Amino acid sequence: MRALSLDKIASVTLNCALRKDVRVENEFPCREGDVVAVRILNAKTTYNTLELPSGRMSTLRPGDVIAGALGHRAALLGYAGHVPEKLAVGDVINLLNIGGVLGICTSGSPSVGAPFECEVLGQVLDFPFVGSRKGIPANISHHCGPLDETLDLAKTPVVAVVGTCMNSGKTEACLSLVHEFARSNQKVSAGKSTGVSLRRDILAMEDAGAFEAMIFTDLGIVTTSKQNAAGLSRTLLNRLAKNQPDVILLELGDGLLGDYGVDAILDEADLRAGFTSVVLAANDPVAAWGGTVLLRERYGIVPSVITGPATDNRAGCRAVERETNVPAINARTDREALARAVLGTKEAAGAP
Repeated sequence: MRALSLDKIASVTLNCALRKDVRVENEFPCREGDVVAVRILNAKTTYNTLELPSGRMSTLRPGDVIAGALGHRAALLGYAGHVPEKLAVGDVINLLNIGGVLGICTSGSPSVGAPFECEVLGQVLDFPFVGSRKGIPANISHHCGPLDETLDLAKTPVVAVVGTCMNSGKTEACLSLVHEFARSNQKVSAGKSTGVSLRRDILAMEDAGAFEAMIFTDLGIVTTSKQNAAGLSRTLLNRLAKNQPDVILLELGDGLLGDYGVDAILDEADLRAGFTSVVLAANDPVAAWGGTVLLRERYGIVPSVITGPATDNRAGCRAVERETNVPAINARTDREALARAVLGTKEAAGAP
């Protein structure tokens, strides 16, 4: 065990409440969620920031010593990578996202360039035993209980926002809906249930008016999968419902055909029944049509409204409505109409 001083701490490690002075060791369990200290080796001009626990973005430079968490990623417009099978001090791994997820990069998108290379410095230790100097490998899942097996919404309406892929307008739709509901004096909770750890979206939802927001990272999960997506969605919804909001906004990150478990959520009858409304975000009319067909034929879901870049102008809206028979409403330019299409009257959303 030895002391190490960190320059920056990634937001993915928030559950561990790290300080900049940590203790590390040279043995690595290599489990998803393990907190590892690394040194940044190269410079980048794109995708070159790290989200801190506060939500601030900090530019990374060669020599920066940071703490992140091991995890996997399979992003269409970013990096794909996996947790290493073994690690030793001096090994080189990669920063897979700006939330601080570390792993072995296997492919990437030209839009983000080559990933940061990171020299492994040590396994960060946690000291959970009062009065003891014996540390254990820190993991973001420590102190997080098991996921819920049943759903208990107490009749709280839930708006689920799904997309055809990443960057299809899901978060923009959530922000617009949160803003409109909050403006109409409704108590809004928000959550993000699939994807790779990054707090940016739920912090933006709080800024838009959500009185409470949660992400799967709060439950000790770095990256969601088909195995945990349904359980963590029940857990997020149950926790958000406890404070008796008038409506819950739930963003299902990534896309309908991604690897992060959106399909596993929609496969569950209790979760489908708990969704008062489903909003589909799509990049173009073909994606809107395909997403509508997929939702209807695989899950028996007809979206309440379609939004996203496919609805950025009237030509797109006409094509979407003609081919899907679903209202097409842009989240940025017609927020009030979007809110009405999603839940109708305030009474339908549970407002007084």
